[in-house]
Amino acid sequence: MSIYNNRPNLTIGFHGCDEIVRDNLVNNPNSVKKSQETYDWLGNGFYVWENNYERALQWAKDKKLRGTLEVPSVVGVIYLLDYCLDFTDSKFIDVLSEYYQLFKDDLKVSGKTLPKNKDLPKDQYHDLILRELDCAVIEYLHQKIGEKIIQNKTEKGFSELRAFDTVRGIFTEGGPAFDGAGIQLKSHIQVCIRNLNCIKGFFIPRKEIKFT
Repeated sequence: MSIYNNRPNLTIGFHGCDEIVRDNLVNNPNSVKKSQETYDWLGNGFYVWENNYERALQWAKDKKLRGTLEVPSVVGVIYLLDYCLDFTDSKFIDVLSEYYQLFKDDLKVSGKTLPKNKDLPKDQYHDLILRELDCAVIEYLHQKIGEKIIQNKTEKGFSELRAFDTVRGIFTEGGPAFDGAGIQLKSHIQVCIRNLNCIKGFFIPRKEIKFT
């Protein structure tokens, strides 16, 4: 039911990054840059780990090990999901499956092949870190919805369709938390913010201290 698609509540997330990027976002909150990688797990946008500081920090530390940032850091993000393509909701998984088939058919007509999700070299858990197929299908979905909105407005002056503000998904990765476990070490909820107006502010997370 469409009345349940909007998520108006403020949410806290965390974005792993270099310390310079963190400070710039806090001091210049309109300087947000979207990720445009072909392997983005939820398509292109600004990424946060939903209420998961430690996972965001570990991601930044891993980036340092790969030599792509200097000082691992985390910036807090206050945001709305608003109109969300939420893959914790079965309805939206079904929608994505439909657009996958349309995408596949379009590529076949044009003589192109589907991209594939791939493992990073030496990834013993085969987590398919490079999600080129997922990203392509999600971006195709957004593109087709955008085209239909424009067509509707041209023909009727309005559209009942709406572009998604955010995309949300649950991911399991990193291998079992212990022998025989179904819980994975790096399981998390990730959010891709497409409409940057959903971001209401940034903050430097304070360290928790014990008061006596």
